[in-house]
Amino acid sequence: MSDAPKVKKPSRQQIFTLLVEVGRKDGDGLPKAATGAALMIYASGVDEAEAVRETVAILKQADMNPLDVSGYGTLDERLAEGHDIADDEKELMARALAENSVIVAQMTPFFEDEKPD
Repeated sequence: MSDAPKVKKPSRQQIFTLLVEVGRKDGDGLPKAATGAALMIYASGVDEAEAVRETVAILKQADMNPLDVSGYGTLDERLAEGHDIADDEKELMARALAENSVIVAQMTPFFEDEKPD
């Protein structure tokens, strides 16, 4: 057996930007009058499919009701597409990578429009 120190392989994890639409579910923490919400999420994964699976699983554990997920790619992909990404967003992405986690960066609740008489 070798006494050589183990060399840690570089992580293959990347951070993906996801937009997740959620519906209502008891205990979801959304405002009482909301009909759902859009969540901007930074999620780690070796590929986008893994990031989506992990995100959906975590949201379900948090009593949320994910309905649809749209992927916007990695930081490099977004920059290549000309997206303007603020430093605070980059910091959240770096944190998600360091923690191998899912971070909800923004939540926008949806409210039903007033119904006609």
